[in-house]
Parts: sequence; structure tokens; C-alpha cells
Amino acid sequence: MATEHSLHPAQASVWEYSLFSETDVRNFQAGTHYQLYKVFGNKQIDVNGTSGTYFAVWAPSATAVFVTGNFNGWNEMSHPLHVRPDASGIWEGFIPDVAAGELYKYHIHGFEGVQLNKADPFAHYAEKRPETASITWQTNYHWSDQNWMEHRKKKNALDAPISVYEMHLASWMRPIPSDEGSYNTYAQIAERLVPYVLEMGFTHIELMPVMEHPFDGSWGYQGTGFFAPTSRFGNPQDFASFINAFHNAGIGVILDWVPSHFPYDAHGLYLFDGSHTYEYADMRKGFHPDWNSYIFNYKRGEVKSFLISSARFWIDKFHIDGLRVDAVSSMLRLDYSRKAGAWEPNEFGGDGNLEAVAFIKDLNETLYRDFPDIQTIAEEATDWPGVSKPTSMDGLGFGMKWMMGWMHDTLDYFKADPLMRSGLQDKFSFSMMYYYDENFMLPLSHDEVVHGKSPMIYKMPGDEWQKFANLRLLYTYMYMHPGAKLLFMGNEFAATTEWNYKTELPWHLLAHPSHGGMKYCVQKLNELYTSKPALYELQFDPTGFEWIDLQHRSESVMAFKRKGKNPAHDIVVIINATPVVRHDWKISVQGKQEWHEIFNSDHQDFWGTGVVYNPLVPCVCVDAHKKWYELTLQLPALSAVVLQ
Repeated sequence: MATEHSLHPAQASVWEYSLFSETDVRNFQAGTHYQLYKVFGNKQIDVNGTSGTYFAVWAPSATAVFVTGNFNGWNEMSHPLHVRPDASGIWEGFIPDVAAGELYKYHIHGFEGVQLNKADPFAHYAEKRPETASITWQTNYHWSDQNWMEHRKKKNALDAPISVYEMHLASWMRPIPSDEGSYNTYAQIAERLVPYVLEMGFTHIELMPVMEHPFDGSWGYQGTGFFAPTSRFGNPQDFASFINAFHNAGIGVILDWVPSHFPYDAHGLYLFDGSHTYEYADMRKGFHPDWNSYIFNYKRGEVKSFLISSARFWIDKFHIDGLRVDAVSSMLRLDYSRKAGAWEPNEFGGDGNLEAVAFIKDLNETLYRDFPDIQTIAEEATDWPGVSKPTSMDGLGFGMKWMMGWMHDTLDYFKADPLMRSGLQDKFSFSMMYYYDENFMLPLSHDEVVHGKSPMIYKMPGDEWQKFANLRLLYTYMYMHPGAKLLFMGNEFAATTEWNYKTELPWHLLAHPSHGGMKYCVQKLNELYTSKPALYELQFDPTGFEWIDLQHRSESVMAFKRKGKNPAHDIVVIINATPVVRHDWKISVQGKQEWHEIFNSDHQDFWGTGVVYNPLVPCVCVDAHKKWYELTLQLPALSAVVLQ
């Protein structure tokens, strides 16, 4: 980075010093500076043989900015920063003898004389909540994940198995199970979590936001530190070590990232210098009614540079393998959760936020240009076209999109009394009508087990045995359906309570064979998915799926084929969604004469009955020329049978 400086140590305790070149400033203002973390924030450096810390902050409406902290007894006026003469609104300076680990804030004299104490938007490290100061700190870590980084393109590819374990770090496991303020460290979590994820066979974990946030009850989605992993579990190097441990175990790490809104906490981004610095000034665009928070001004070049730099920071400095971008729908739609008259159409009279669209496209173009071996994943729940299509095809450029329609239809189907499912078969099959519109990830996420929606096991109808059989069937259908998979923590062993961020998961349930069986079922489904090429190598290709039988609506029996590049790898899935055993059930398949049962969701090891299975699959040729065969199967109740 180009350096320009003039030092006047005798005149002030803050030396004039800059890490910004003219190009940096120009790109920052244009919305095209994607590595702002290299110039903003705090940097421990030596200047002319003197050690100290360089500070830089953007406060365009400020009349004065000071650094206040424990190094100066929290004196708000003793260490003034210097404003650049180029009208950029950047305040900066070098303070001698300020080392790493010092607490600080910016004391800002802002718009119309307001005085504010703000945390550093670019700080890498913050005080543990409820305290709110930033900490002078640089994230430098000696990585040992070279093997993962060299080969992760294959692990993150769309033709690879991607099975994601979504989790909330604090509540996965706590030192004191029911104590909200009790946290394991990053190292302690990794020590327990890495072996568990390996055992379960997930290919990736996805962390609900680890960016610093003041309120535990926001689950991380109301963030104040867009460049800081939360200090609840340790320092930034500890977080890097956490990721390093997963990479060395061959497991990818995806982060939830929230560029859609931010909270109004006094130390945060809201009214940063007394003016609407980061948020839209027009509250029809700038205020989010659902989350009582504020929306970034995507039109402002400096804000765009800030956000894309944040996304890039996690991938660059922490080797993150992907970002799941939260609440994309709310960014795209000007009328999102707004009544008539509470929003203003765009210049063409539509409801799209054109500035947000441009930002999202630039975000994805930048990340895939610089890190082609990662994935960006959109949580987007509308019919916005081309979310996961390249920007060159007028898409938004994401790698994948959550398949919310599949999730809603599937839960509607499985919640229904099995005797009523014959009338709901279209909900079961409809997903394949639009599946190839996007690159979809199938999510059974945290959102489905909170706010009175009930845990997964209690969404299922019937007595206890039927509930577990139904849930095993649902999971089998999910894993056999095309697309990447995502399962929220606790779902894998059928937690009997909604997720509660204040406690840990109900691990004691694993003492019961029913819950232990469910966990083992998910483990074997991951094993099946990751070991059978027909289940992933063409998962986003129309040639990879074929309906075999949708003609038995009254019996709620459905069959489909998953196909790989090699026909010998083809897999057939038969779903029996009623509590009736189907003996000598016949289906017709094309291709191979010999088939074997490779998975049965009614297996006794899964807490199934284990009495209806297919040790042999009788096969009769009905058309030798076209290679059509008739298979005779035994279908257990509320179960799926998988053949190869």
C-alpha cells in the first residue's frame, strides 16, 4: 500500500500519518475498494523507529474525531485524529506507544454538534459483551491447512457432495448446560465438534453469525463488528485456529454474513457521525420494520466498499470456504414487509432495489474472481430470477440458493396425517418442476425449530414410533433429492424441544434408542450421499433425476431415480409415506438387471422394525431390447428403500 506521511511528534501526541494512497481514496469513494481492512481500523506499526498504533476511521460529517481509551485514561480530547484534506471524510493518525490489547473508541464531534463514542467499524477484536469497546489487535495466524486450501475447489464444487451442519456456536454445547453466559472457548468447541462432525459425515459446517454482536438473543444477526469474530469464545487468532482444525480434518467452514441490516446500539454504525453515514437517510429504505434495525445505503460507494471488504476479509484472513448471505429477499425488494405507501418505487416504477442488485452482483463477481474455489449461498425466498446464475447471464451471481419452497412444501406434506397424503402428492413432487431454475441447497434450518414452530420430531404425526419413522423418511427423502443439504444442530438426533440459544442441545436424549437411532440414520445418510456419485455429481444437471412412478397417489408410494455419469452408479429410491406395509410391490426400471438394497430407513439400527427389507430384489426382464425390468419389493411402513 502506498504511504504518505508527515510527522510532527513535538506538536501533538497524535502524529500525522497515512496508509492511504490517492488510489485507495478514489476506489473507496467509488465503491470499488475491496480490501479496506488493510488501511482502516487500527494497525500496530513502527514509524521512524517508534512503535505505536495507526488509527483510521470514516466520519464524513464529523468536525473532530479523537481516540479515547485505557491508554489515555479515557480522555476524550487528548488524542485528536487528523482529517485528510481531500474531503474524503477519513480521519487518521499515529499514536506512539499504543500496543496491541488496548481498549479504545472514537470520540466523534458530529453533525449539528452531537458528541458520540463509537466502536471502530474495522476493528478485528472487541470487548466481550456487555462491554462495547474495540481492542487494538491484528489478525496474524500461522496456518497449517495448505492441503485443504490446495484441494478445496473440489470439495466446494457443485458436482461434489455438500452436506452442511448448521450450528450456533454458543448453544451447541456449554460448560454449564443451562447458563446463557457460559461459553466454551473456540479451542474447546473445536476439540468436541471436529470429531462429532467427522463421525456424522457432514462435509461442511455453517456457523450462525460469529461477527461481533451485543445481544445474545439476536443469535448474531444484529451485528456491530463486521471485521471481528466474537470475543465470547476467544480472540481472532483463536477463531483462526478453530477453522484451521476443521480444515485439517477435511471439513469446510461456511459463515452466515449479514449485509442486509444492522442494529441501533449506541456504539455501532447507526448515525455514526451524527448523520446517516452507513444507512439510507430515507427511512422508507433505511429502516427495517421486521427487525427494528437499519438498512445499509447500497448506493453510497463508501458503504459498498465497506461491505464487500467485510465479505472478502473473512475469506482472505480466515480461509472461510463460503458465505451464506442472510435475508437477500429483504435487500432486493423495496416493498419487503412494507405496506402500500410505505415504500417508493424505483426509477422504472418497480419494487426492486436497483442499488442493492448492483451491490450483490459486484459482491459475487469480486469474491469469485479472487477466490474461485469458494461458494456464496443466498437465503432468498422469492421468485427473483437468476439468483444463482452468473452475472454474465443477468443473474445475481450466487453459487447456490436456499430452496425455501421445497422446505415449506415438504414440511406441509410430512406434517399431514398419512391418510391425507394422497391428496398432497403434488406438494411432494412439485419441487422438481422448478428445481433446475437455480442451484439449490435444501435447508432444514434453525428457522424451522423456533418461535412456536416446534422441533422437527413433533412436526411429525402419529404415535412415538410413527413420529420417528416419519422423520427418518423425511431425512431420507431430503438426502436422496437433488441438491446440497443443510441440517440444523439437534435435528440430527430429533431434539424434543425447540432450539433455545440460552441452553445447550439436549444431549441426554442420546441415551434413548429412538434418538440414538435417528442420529445413526443421519450418519448413514451422509455416508450414502458422500459415497454414491449418482447422488451428487449431476445434482444440478437435469440428466441426474428421473421420476419412475407417481401413479400410485392413493397408496402414497412414489419412486424416482438418481443418475450419475456412469449408468452403473444409478440409484432408485422408493418412498412409502403411509403406515401400511406394501408387500410384493412392483416397479419398472430401465438399465440394469441386478439391483441391491443399500439403505432402508426402517433398519433396526435406526430404531425401525427391521422386519421388512429386501435381501434379494427379484428382477424380471419385460423388454430386453429397451432394457426394461420389473422389480418386486417389500416396502416397510413410513419408510424409504434405496437400491443400487
